[in-house]
Amino acid sequence: MSATTKIQWTDRTWNPTRGCSVISPGCHNCYAMKQAHRFSGQGKPYEGLTKQTKAGPQWTGKVVTVEDALLKPLSWRKPARVFVNSMSDLFHEDVPDAFIDKVFAVMALAPRHAFQILTKRPARMLEYIGAPGLVGDINGRSWRIREAGHALNVKIGGDVNFALPLSNVWLGTSVENQQYADQRIGDLIRTPAAVRFISAEPLLGPVDLEQWLRCESCRHSWRFHTSGGMCQGTADGIECHCCMIREPSLDWVIVGGESGPGARPCALEWIEAIVKQCRASSVPVFVKQLGAFVVSEDRSLTPEEQIGFGRDMTNPLSKWVWRAGLTDRKGGAPEEWPVDLRVRQFPENL
Repeated sequence: MSATTKIQWTDRTWNPTRGCSVISPGCHNCYAMKQAHRFSGQGKPYEGLTKQTKAGPQWTGKVVTVEDALLKPLSWRKPARVFVNSMSDLFHEDVPDAFIDKVFAVMALAPRHAFQILTKRPARMLEYIGAPGLVGDINGRSWRIREAGHALNVKIGGDVNFALPLSNVWLGTSVENQQYADQRIGDLIRTPAAVRFISAEPLLGPVDLEQWLRCESCRHSWRFHTSGGMCQGTADGIECHCCMIREPSLDWVIVGGESGPGARPCALEWIEAIVKQCRASSVPVFVKQLGAFVVSEDRSLTPEEQIGFGRDMTNPLSKWVWRAGLTDRKGGAPEEWPVDLRVRQFPENL
């Protein structure tokens, strides 16, 4: 399968593991399950990893490692953002630590790329990487990654840094509603990483991210202060103390509605709220798509918004607005969105 991708927030995909398990509502219409099922016949790459059910293709729960795919990023000369395991989850419980060591070793050997790891299992990610005073042994894991790198039979320069956290690895978790934001983001925040991000896609309900964003007063993250930065204070001159006691913050947020057959509704207000929270905290936000089932949760669109969506409402008092005249079947054409949602930002200098 090709490493190129149409996923707007990345450049390439890399799948050193294949297969997964359904663990939360965000998995139910997983595009990867459907795509993998097309290649699940005898002798094909995803053989035995999916099954056909009344609800459509589903993961069987079997996960395999792909040794032949490990070194692919080393052959990509042009720097790229690389989505790791778009068709699996690197921190699935059945992926051995020793294999994850090899994946991290390859990422260390390819510092020109920015590797984006997205998991629904951040508790295992935290346990694997470790954090001083919390869990695991981050120095011991760094040593094991170095050993895995030397076992790959590739040329290694003297300046390769295998120490965690790797400066070119972004760690993220998927959250579909407030319940899973509360369950997962805390583990992500406690995991050492160069960049921490979330993907609120498919967004199935409103999500309040305030406790994991930067201080609203001084706009600096926890890392700024603990690395010797000086607080700039609030507008009225009162020194800001909250950042001194807050945990590290999110560095990036992706948000989008669900697409494909059976897509569940995503309200414009849910996306708008996340964009507003990120802007208030100076955290880059990337609106990927509105989804195939766009609704308005608690208001009707104004006449100006109706025009912006391409047609007048047949029932302007309707609370629920299906697709709102969008021509793109995924709701993925920014020119059809409300202006304040047309934002696709990335972490700075990365």
